[in-house]
Amino acid sequence: MSSMEERMELGVAAAPGSSSAGLGVGPVGGALDAGPGSAGLAGIQEESVLRRDGSSTEADPDAPPKKRVRHLEGEAGKLEERLYSVLCCTVCLDLPKASVYQCTNGHLMCAGCFIHLLADARLKEEQATCPNCRCEISKSLCCRNLAVEKAVSELPSECSYCLKQFPRSNLDRHQTEECQDRVTHCKYKRIGCPWQGPFHELSAHEAECSHPSKTGMELMGILDEMDHSHRRELQLYNSIFSLLCFEKIGFTEVQFRPYRTDDFITRLYYETPRFTVLNQTWVLKGRVNDSERNPNLSCKRTLSFQLILKSKVNSALECSFLLLKGPYDDVKIKPVIQHHVFSNDANETEYALLPISDSVECNKLLAAKNINLRLFIFQIQK
Repeated sequence: MSSMEERMELGVAAAPGSSSAGLGVGPVGGALDAGPGSAGLAGIQEESVLRRDGSSTEADPDAPPKKRVRHLEGEAGKLEERLYSVLCCTVCLDLPKASVYQCTNGHLMCAGCFIHLLADARLKEEQATCPNCRCEISKSLCCRNLAVEKAVSELPSECSYCLKQFPRSNLDRHQTEECQDRVTHCKYKRIGCPWQGPFHELSAHEAECSHPSKTGMELMGILDEMDHSHRRELQLYNSIFSLLCFEKIGFTEVQFRPYRTDDFITRLYYETPRFTVLNQTWVLKGRVNDSERNPNLSCKRTLSFQLILKSKVNSALECSFLLLKGPYDDVKIKPVIQHHVFSNDANETEYALLPISDSVECNKLLAAKNINLRLFIFQIQK
């Protein structure tokens, strides 16, 4: 065996860092050709090690194409782009905008997706699980990850108007108060001006706006429409104030509990324990999407309720009633007054929609173990 072959064999077999490792293997395991001397080959091997550790930024011209591309991709992305895939929600794959929850194995979910998973599991009568590792999730098993929430709030985000980047924690204030390109309305919108445009053009438009010079007759139609909308809101509050003047008023905290029907196709429904108001026994029932067959397949979620008089009465009992959110719930409910004349033959009201704002609020209620609300009943005296 020649001396050159002996040196190559020793170079391949020697451990890294030993004196005999003058010759090494290339990036893919092939033997390097002998150069002018063993010191030159050792320098090439040392350079390849540095490159694998990430401390060298020069591309290896002898590396195979695939490996060279992979090396370049690892350093090309910005830090915030790499963090995006680490901190994003595992369900919607978007960065969380509010609270961040994690399962027992650390997988992240934004608040909206977390609540939606719990609501879907309740509708399908299943245990909610993490979409990544399939471990059980619930409000008691999962906790918020405050470190991720703070990290996400510091990541840059693009303003939808001026396209400049700001930390997410400052983006809302910039878009609503500071951005010169944000969409704004003319201050004469209240008298019918339809103009809207970027904020930096507002002063020029208002200086030339023709609506301040309109006659009173031209503005009457616009003001009548605004008054009509205002009267509808005022009527609701006046009705509530008039009900508070009644002699017999009762209220109680009610708790809707989930149950399943015994039909061939089971459906989720809610019912409260019996409670006493105005010396009468009552029960509230609730259903999802008006007993739709598969509400878990629908993006739109609604809850409707029915008030049932369980005790016998000697004469008709005319009542007005309304549901409000409970003292410890954060669901948004707009009060709507319902009216019914109860008797032994008509002891159940029609189902009425629970006046929640949207499907997101409905998912909050479905995700909860129980739904806590406050019921007011007003007996109308003739």
